[in-house]
Amino acid sequence: MPAALFTATVIAIIWDFDQTLIPGYQQDPLFAEYKIDANEFWAEVGALEDHYKHQGLVVSTDTLYLNHILTYVKGGHMPGLSNKKLKELGAKLAFYPGIPEFLDLAKSHISGASRFAAHGITVEHYIVSTGLRQIILGSAVSPHVNGVWASEFIEEPAERGFLKKLAKLPIDDHEVTQVGYFLDNTSKTRAIFEINKGSNVMPKIGVNDTIAPEDRRVPFRNMIYVADGPSDIPVFSILNSMGGRTLGVYNPAQDKHFRNVKSLQDQGRIQHFAEADYRAGTNAARWLIASLEDIASSIVSDREKLLDERVHGSVGHVT
Repeated sequence: MPAALFTATVIAIIWDFDQTLIPGYQQDPLFAEYKIDANEFWAEVGALEDHYKHQGLVVSTDTLYLNHILTYVKGGHMPGLSNKKLKELGAKLAFYPGIPEFLDLAKSHISGASRFAAHGITVEHYIVSTGLRQIILGSAVSPHVNGVWASEFIEEPAERGFLKKLAKLPIDDHEVTQVGYFLDNTSKTRAIFEINKGSNVMPKIGVNDTIAPEDRRVPFRNMIYVADGPSDIPVFSILNSMGGRTLGVYNPAQDKHFRNVKSLQDQGRIQHFAEADYRAGTNAARWLIASLEDIASSIVSDREKLLDERVHGSVGHVT
């Protein structure tokens, strides 16, 4: 029997970012830095689709805000905005209570249990966001997560003929000029499949490659997705249908946010919802820890059953 590609002993907690890990929006420090009216900016973004439609153009609504940031940069309203600057702004983000401490606690809670450690069971954290990757990488959670999927800007586009020229180091603090990668609410599911198949740790594996379920690094049943809104329904749907766990969280200071998340549970979109407070003993922390224990116990049970099926004791000494 051929060896499995991965041992499937990894449990992944996958986090949305805005209003899931932080109470606001990650662009807030960016707007504050350049004294931009956030309401005006988002109102403009909301009107852009119709603006371009009147020109006979079809646009991707999910890239509009990224391109509008670039418009602000080009127009001199965000001078000097570079990836380095975005990272620096990320350090200004304030997180919900218990973050980032809970991220390490979740890992140690499983790896520190002898029953789980004996089978090499570990916890990994991933962030999947439609926000800006460099801001997230500069925030307090970055050292505690295993990977980040989010939108990315390019500073210096490759010139025509660049293949024939000597490679040059990028200029430090060059302004962002192009969208390099973007994530929307639907393409978040692509990130989930990359984690599932192991593309993120083994680049040779493409997300569209055919891989048997038993060869996938993180089975869907080993995943927990934590998010806050209707935009996360595509991922919620995948995990709910494939045996994963789903948690909706809400900002306790916003009654509308509570009602939106509650409606997700009423519709069967999520399995549980809780206030976005991840300190020990809170509803969210207890549910996540219990879910981790349940998943880890299932992994142990499956592996012990497999051990009983495939390993047979030797015949004892006959007298």
